[in-house]
This record gives sequence, structure tokens and C-alpha cells, in this order.
Amino acid sequence: MDRSLRVWAPKAERLDVVVGDAERPAVRETHGWWRGPHLREGDLYWIRVDGGARRPDPRSPYQPYGVHGPSCWVDATPLGTRAPVRTVPLRDAIIYELHVGTFTRRGTFASAIERLDDLVHLGVTHVELMPIAQFPGLHGWGYDGVDLYAAHAHYGGPRRLRDLIAACHARGLRVIIDVVHNHFGPEGAYASELAPYKTTKHATPWGEAINLDDTGSDEVRRFLIDSAIRWLRDFGADGLRLDALHALYDDSERHFVRQLVDEIRVLERDLGRQFTVIGEYDHHDPKALTEWRLDAHWNDDFHHAVHALLTREHGGYYVDFVGQLGKVLEQGYALDGGFSKFRNAPHGKPFGALPRDRLVAYVQSHDQVGNRACGERLHQLTGFPRAQLAAALLLTSPFVPMLFQGEEWAASTPFCYFAQLESEALRRAVREGRRKEHGMAGSVEPPDPIDPATRDACVLRWDERSRGEHATMLAWYRALIEMRRAHPALRDPAPASTRCELRDGVITVDRGALALMCNITEQTQRVQLRDVLLASTGLATMQELPPLACAIVKR
Repeated sequence: MDRSLRVWAPKAERLDVVVGDAERPAVRETHGWWRGPHLREGDLYWIRVDGGARRPDPRSPYQPYGVHGPSCWVDATPLGTRAPVRTVPLRDAIIYELHVGTFTRRGTFASAIERLDDLVHLGVTHVELMPIAQFPGLHGWGYDGVDLYAAHAHYGGPRRLRDLIAACHARGLRVIIDVVHNHFGPEGAYASELAPYKTTKHATPWGEAINLDDTGSDEVRRFLIDSAIRWLRDFGADGLRLDALHALYDDSERHFVRQLVDEIRVLERDLGRQFTVIGEYDHHDPKALTEWRLDAHWNDDFHHAVHALLTREHGGYYVDFVGQLGKVLEQGYALDGGFSKFRNAPHGKPFGALPRDRLVAYVQSHDQVGNRACGERLHQLTGFPRAQLAAALLLTSPFVPMLFQGEEWAASTPFCYFAQLESEALRRAVREGRRKEHGMAGSVEPPDPIDPATRDACVLRWDERSRGEHATMLAWYRALIEMRRAHPALRDPAPASTRCELRDGVITVDRGALALMCNITEQTQRVQLRDVLLASTGLATMQELPPLACAIVKR
């Protein structure tokens, strides 16, 4: 095992490695690389360029004292050669998006293990961890990570992440890790002091773009790809969710995403394992699947169409999704080249004949809940019965269903935006940004994202699941998931497998030999239910569907 430190620092005239009280010079190699001393497990070390300030290693495997502290050497023992669980096709998957810091009160990898059996009982197949690369502070969403090779120290670091993944595998759960390549966080991002990790060639919502196609971009791409592959090879994860691909600006002949996916496919062959690669992509273009070869991408259109229908929020980007649920269910996208009122321009391309299990759908996610002013969940916006309808529409859809932690029992806790930064200037900017963003909320003041109490208020209350409507919703989700598992028609991703009709306030979604019938009105509707397999409430007759109720029936 090679334990010598290697650092890419093409700007440096001299590079030293500080280990304990000793400062040792690194040796210059080719193409801007430096080779430092051999390190032992647990060694704390810094990098110093041209006699300047001590900095963490951009490829640090562990930051036990946070983003501003020393790096810690951890010997990597690849785990990717193990095949602990069989592959589950996406059409059969139930993904569960999990935020480690609020999943339990302690908010650690170790404490998350204590609740994995509950996910198994629910029927989950894949656990998707929101970003766990080292980010500033103790708690945050993780999308401001800066040390992309280091599992977040407060969560438990690399050793406890391995334990969590192993515990998931022992229960037959597969693990997807959310990775962020489109920007670095605003605090502790020291890599750009050493090398051209950013470029002024493109601009993003976060400032300068990550350098994927400018001078030095080959090594930047290598840095990002190696960090992603580390979660698969060294920790044994089963897949990746790639954040905001539309913010990866790359004019290269081979797009960065295609290169990343290609290298993951090579790793699959080398290890004899299959990995799942899912992207977040806002451009409504199936090239993410056909050209970049992702397995699937998130489909916001389904969320927006369901949300507009059930909440009656039609402002902002929801304006494009009013009355579009049927189109999304049948055609994949709502925005497929027509005029977008929100964007004031044509947008998107047809999804075409691609199987619908190449789209991940949801009615709640960290974005759609957490980016609201007060982090309200769907049932808090619509009421309990409409949230039941949303669950039924999701779990009978042709898409890959994803749940957001706690939605399965209509959790009482919100999921707010929060971040713990050390810089007072950044704290002030984040607070002011949230107030400005949600100024339209009138008298509603968004919770202070910097106050630790905001995170604490978002921690799931597992004990409430056995009480009242929480227990009812949990039983409903379990029943829907079991129904989906038992009936292949509900998992059929073929484009022709889904037909949707709205008549007299009743949405009927035909799924082969089965159909979902949803009464979205507050009046009883006359219907022919025939053979009912599952209903959200008691049915007095087979000719009436109660207000805001639904049933899965045989055709």
C-alpha cells in the first residue's frame, strides 16, 4: 500500500508537509504534482505552499477537526470488491432520501443504523444519503461540502460510514450517496489556492464555475471523478446521485458526466458489481440518459404537477404544471419543447419512448420541502387526505418512487434550511439571503438557518409514528409499497403502460390490469369501483368514492 502523500499544486514553487512538529519538503514531480512523505494511520498533517499558511489536503481522507483543521491520514482498504446485496432493477426500487443529521437526534452514521430495520419494514430497497462529504460546522444539508474525499467528521467520519453501509447491506438495503461536483462550499474551500479548480470561463449561481474545460481541467476532472469513485470502491456504496448536472458547464468533446459514468462502468467490470448512477437535471433533455448514460434522473415535473394539483399553488415555476399530471404520467415530461411561462421561452425536449423507470419521481424531497420558508411538509400544506392521494399517485406511477424521510408517517417536524458557518460575514449573508428569498411570505419569518435550534426542530420524532394520523399514514405507505411489489403492472415502465383521465373530479390512472381512482374533490363522486384491492378510506358502496379518497381496483 502506497502511503506517500501526493498533492497537485501547479502554482507552487515549494511545497512542505507538516506532520506534528516536523515540516518536510515534498518532491516536485511532473504536471504540477508533488510527492510528500510516507504517512501512518492517524497522522495529522498540513500542506504549506511557498511558506504560506497551513492548509488541509484537498484529497484529505478525514477532517476530524472540521474544514479549517488538519487532515488525518486514513489507509484506504477497498471494499468495492464485495457484493453484499443482489442488484435490484430500478423498476423494482423504492428509494428513501435520508439526511443523516436529522434522521435521528444524535445525527450520526451510528445512530442511523438503529432505524434501518424500520426502513426494511416499510419496504425500502435503496437508502440515498444526502451529501456526506466534509462541510463547515456540525450540521448542514451537505451541499456546501469542500473536502470531497472525507466523510463528515461530526457524522462519524470514514470508519462509521463504512459501518452504516455494511449495516445497510446486512439488511438487504443498497446505498446511494449524493455527491456535489458543481461548486465548492463558501467556507474552507482551500483547493483553489493550490490549483485552477475554478474558472471564469463560466458563471454559476454560486459564482465561478468548477473548471471542467479550461487550462488544467484534466486534473480537476480527475479530482472529482476519483472522489466519486472512492465512495463506491473504498466504502462499498452501491451508487451515486449527482447533484445539479445542469450547473456543470463543460464545452469539452466528452462531457464530464459522460466521462464519470464511463469510468464507473469500467469499475463495475473490474469489481464484478453493478452501480446505480442517478442525476439531478433541470434541462428536460433525455440526453442525460442517452448520451451521458445515466441510469435515471430526477423528474421534478411529477412533483410539480402533483403539488400544483393538490395544494393549488400555481405561482412561480408551478405555473407550467397546472393540469399537467396526466401528460407527465403518460409522456414523462411536462416541459418537452413547448413554451414555458415561467422561463418565458420554449424549454425541453420530448422524453420519447424511453422506459419510465429512467425517471425518479417524488412528492417530497429535501429541495421541495426545505426550500420553502418554513420547511413545511406536504400534508401540512394540503391536509392529510390529499397527502394520501399524493402517495398513491407516486407509488402506482411508472416512475421510480423516492420518499423523503418522515413523509411515510406524515412527520410533524419540518425540514428547514440550516447551515453552521464560522465566518460572521457568511452567516449574515445566509440569513439575509433567506429573508430576501422568502420576502413574499408576508409576515412569515423563515427560521434562522444559523441557529442550532433550527436543525434541532427538524429532527424526526420516531415515537409519534404509532399515534393517530401518523400511524394511519404509515400503514397507508406500507400497504401501497406492498401493493406495488405484489403487482408487476404497477411497476411496468413501458410508455404505453400508463393512461390518465380526469372526469368529474376523479383522476383515473390505468396501469394494465389495475387502475388507481382518485377523487380530488370534496364531494362524493359516482364511480364504478368493481374489484377493490386497496382504498384510502372505508367505502360505503362500490358506486361511490368519498371526498378526497382513492382506491386501487382491478379493471
